[in-house]
Amino acid sequence: MDAADVLIIGGGLIGCAAAWHLARGGTDVLLVERGELNAGASGQNAGSLHFQIERRFLEHGEALADQAARTVALSRLAVTEWRDLPAALGDDRLDVAMHGGLMVAQSDDEVRLLERKAALEARWGLPTRLIDGAEARAIAPYLADDVRAASFLADEGHANPRLVTRALADAAGAAGARYLPRTALRALVPVSGGWRATLRRGAADVEVAAASVLIAAGAWTMAVGALAGVHLPVFPIGLQMNVTERVAPFLPHLVQHVGRRLSMKQAHDGNVLIGGGWPSRLARGGDGFDLARAPTVLADSLTGNLAVAAATVPQVGALNLIRTWTGVVAITADQLPLAGAVPGRPGLFVIAGGSGFTLGPTLARAVSAEMLGRSVGDAAEAMALVAPARFAHLNAMLA
Repeated sequence: MDAADVLIIGGGLIGCAAAWHLARGGTDVLLVERGELNAGASGQNAGSLHFQIERRFLEHGEALADQAARTVALSRLAVTEWRDLPAALGDDRLDVAMHGGLMVAQSDDEVRLLERKAALEARWGLPTRLIDGAEARAIAPYLADDVRAASFLADEGHANPRLVTRALADAAGAAGARYLPRTALRALVPVSGGWRATLRRGAADVEVAAASVLIAAGAWTMAVGALAGVHLPVFPIGLQMNVTERVAPFLPHLVQHVGRRLSMKQAHDGNVLIGGGWPSRLARGGDGFDLARAPTVLADSLTGNLAVAAATVPQVGALNLIRTWTGVVAITADQLPLAGAVPGRPGLFVIAGGSGFTLGPTLARAVSAEMLGRSVGDAAEAMALVAPARFAHLNAMLA
């Protein structure tokens, strides 16, 4: 039987970041991944660093918006985390670009929504600046003439998700973390002093004993939680993204829309990445969704996304689309991240849910500190808000 201090389940950005922090803290870490490192949502997303309150929190009433605003403390920490990450990893080739972001409005109702969002952010200390259309176009002359207002945050931007996760994995490995790719989790049970996992590697089963387990399995979080005997309300969502041909730099900012689904930025190589939460269709299999198969592109999402992009940044309408792809992300029942210790299961921790790329390194740092018995510092209040304890009632009658 193999053994480790910590078993991490999931080899995306969060799992690799946690492996790095834990290994640097002197912990013997074993990370298992059912496929290849970074093959899931961490490698399929467009790499946005969006610290403003997202549109999805604003369209479902005051209560959700107010709750989401309280996580702004995590966004503030994430700004510093991303600025410092290349130096911390000793790698300046991560394509981390933080030249600012604009969330735009093109109607009276959208302007009012933008004002409400800015007020929430100001209350919780995020330094967004509400500007009119003229000033928005002075900052970003590529914006459409009918942009009425925007909220500008100087710290937003983007990074290359393929390079970042690889660098985290390399740093964790250099610190002593071990990896088992192409290894499926078959069983996870509590035992005296920790946990025992059964892993399928090739044609053989491998037993691993660990004092603690971190679930960082993205859309598979609920299934992994079930193996551990707990409900973790994390649900798969199929999304799709678009990318244009390469062009000369003209779009240095992250552009979002307060009233319509849009996220757009220009990558280091010149391609324009266009997304913003447009759905794809999850594959079905057996009694539910088949998360091992890629979701199907939806034509309405494709045309709708491109139409919003061209209406917001007209220059994009003249570019050739070269690729559309799909991926599976995970959200919780209340759309906030799920991060921390799982009540009733000593030694079991989880990190999952929304904003996994933007907040991933910060959540990994905070939960790793918790696992090491250290203070999470300035993140304490926000981490309490996203802790699994808020869903403890779901497991109140489980053995």
